[in-house]
Amino acid sequence: MTSLDGRITVITGAGRGLGRSHALLFAAEGAKVVVNDLGGDATGTGGDPSAAEAVVEEIRAAGGDAVANHDDVATWAGGEALIRSAIDAYGGLDVLVNNAGILRDRALVNMTEEEWDSVTNVHLKGHFVPTRFAAAYWRDQTKAGMPRAASVIHTSSTSGLLGNPGQTNYGTAKAGVAAFSQICAQELSRYGVRSNCIVPAARTRLTETAPGLSDIVAAPGDGAQFDLWDPAHCSPVVAYLAGADCPLNGRTMFVQGGTIRLMDGWQFGATFEQEARWTIAELHETLDRMA
Repeated sequence: MTSLDGRITVITGAGRGLGRSHALLFAAEGAKVVVNDLGGDATGTGGDPSAAEAVVEEIRAAGGDAVANHDDVATWAGGEALIRSAIDAYGGLDVLVNNAGILRDRALVNMTEEEWDSVTNVHLKGHFVPTRFAAAYWRDQTKAGMPRAASVIHTSSTSGLLGNPGQTNYGTAKAGVAAFSQICAQELSRYGVRSNCIVPAARTRLTETAPGLSDIVAAPGDGAQFDLWDPAHCSPVVAYLAGADCPLNGRTMFVQGGTIRLMDGWQFGATFEQEARWTIAELHETLDRMA
């Protein structure tokens, strides 16, 4: 028996890329997996149910247990239906992996309102809505005396935590995801729910076109060298965080290849203090040196 054996898991954006890798590993470790994906392209356009269905077929062919779901996680009704689908199919919910995302990169001065809204909607609201309904279920289970030792794993990005030109919409949303994970950890621990966040560096449809990454994320070689960008390398960390026996809560970690780096986030730095209101001249004298 593994730490994921029998764990009922919802994974969003699981038709391709990181989500697909997560789903395959979770199922191989004994989890019951709801594979959620609209099947749109990297910009969120269109839809194809075969993406999620293909992953389910792959899992079942290997002896695993999975069902497909095509609800839109960025809508209130879709997020609620997604969580309900896990409860209806398997009788409960233990793990939510928020992974769905799109890209519409553009320089700030050229970005349209629609490009901003669509990306922040999928990434940020698409994390909030499923988590909201999952959390309500776990709260009710706890109040009924049946806590689930549940786990939520969110997906952020270095574009949000470190910044990346050309991705104000995506980076802003991903910074929000990291903050969201922290607040979830603070609020949901009373129900026995842990919230953690990964910052993956992997080869996906999104990173292959992202500014500053398209030339770095090369196609896999002949297998002679360790492929740092293989998305499957990130999945064991997600599986670890999903286990009922994992002690971590409120952590954010960068994952690439065989490397895990804890992210410390915003923290207080140098302090300048006086017992009077600052004048502009004093601020020039004191703060200009930081430039």
